[in-house]
Amino acid sequence: MQKKDIVFIGFMLFALFFGAGNLIYPVALGIEAGTSYWPAIIGFVLTGVGLPIITVAAISLVRNGAVELAGRVHPLFGLVFTSVIYLAIGPFFGIPRAANVGFETGIAPWIGGVSNAGLLIFTIIFFTLVFLTSLNPSKLVDRVGQFLTPALFLAIFALVIGSFFLLNGDVQPAQDKYSSQPFSTGFIEGYLTMDAIASLAFGIIVVTSFRDRGLTNSREITFRTVQAGLVTAVGLTSVYVSIGWIGVKMATEGDYTNGSAVLAGAANLMYGTPGTLLLGIIVLLACFTTCVGLTVACGQFFSKRFKKLSYKIVISVITITSLLVSNLGLNEIIAYSVPVLVFLYPIAIVLVALTFIGKSFNHSSYVYRGAVLLTAIVSLYDGLIEFGFSMNFAEPIISSLPFYDFSLSWIVPAVIGGLIGGLIAYAKAPKATHDYQN
Repeated sequence: MQKKDIVFIGFMLFALFFGAGNLIYPVALGIEAGTSYWPAIIGFVLTGVGLPIITVAAISLVRNGAVELAGRVHPLFGLVFTSVIYLAIGPFFGIPRAANVGFETGIAPWIGGVSNAGLLIFTIIFFTLVFLTSLNPSKLVDRVGQFLTPALFLAIFALVIGSFFLLNGDVQPAQDKYSSQPFSTGFIEGYLTMDAIASLAFGIIVVTSFRDRGLTNSREITFRTVQAGLVTAVGLTSVYVSIGWIGVKMATEGDYTNGSAVLAGAANLMYGTPGTLLLGIIVLLACFTTCVGLTVACGQFFSKRFKKLSYKIVISVITITSLLVSNLGLNEIIAYSVPVLVFLYPIAIVLVALTFIGKSFNHSSYVYRGAVLLTAIVSLYDGLIEFGFSMNFAEPIISSLPFYDFSLSWIVPAVIGGLIGGLIAYAKAPKATHDYQN
């Protein structure tokens, strides 16, 4: 194994994570965080960069990817949870979000802004092309993707450099929760990248890449995966911090509804019409390759797991669903994705954490079940609150939990659930095992 292989796989993982949709959240954070930008972006990087890399490392410890990892709770849970992950990064959130970013950055500036009719026409054409390309995915998409990633990176670099010399806006006071809880608010915003749950699907690609290069020792595969992950982490952190700073500087330049509009506005302010056009083309094509890649991944997963569903039927359903969801608009997609991700993320984090320490309790399913159950109860409460439900009967209990102010109130219940599961596992173990341990 040569160092260049680790760097190459690290770049590959960066490309998997860094879809065009990831551009919109750091810049939106920058506008709202203002003077509280640094604690906010640190929280964002922890969940938007740190968790995905840790999750990929956890996947390297299991042979059959996310289904096996989540299946330690129960085989049915493993299938259902992994299916939900694919639906989240696919037709429900990830694909429609990417399509909307492509529309708002690449098309809307030239048709007088965002409109329902314009979005409908665009998505019909866009997803027809996505479907036709996904029917027979070829190396063309991979090659275009390999070109677009560095092109997108160079476009971002140009925007960042321009923000230091061409934008004169003052740093504004923090808004809303960023004024009182910048770190925890940024932490939750990092969920929106969806990279940590996407890692459950992407991790096996990294592991397979190392195996194809002759690595067979599981410990070495994990070590090399972490090394490649560090390469990815440096790239993602640099991009997120830089893009976020553009948002900080753009706060006084106008009113923007989301991060996509901010980027288009920044390109126009700094480089005029040519800058807006170039950024729009690059982002639009990047969004297209992202959507094709996610459609193919979902199609392969569901057609493999559910034998009665052909690949063609699956991608047909995915593209139609994605088209319908896309027409809700970017702001609506972001709004309804937050509660779901607030529910899913803690469960994914607990599964990953248990994977690393699983040998200490022989990966007992009781430990997994106890930890995941209590985590899910608390994260369900948090998700329902984000949806706008009133949960007054439970609020005193949840708010009294440690780390509540940091949006991490599920940590202690997860530990308690795991300990209870461990006691149950011990009680159910054969008596001879107890005698031997004593």
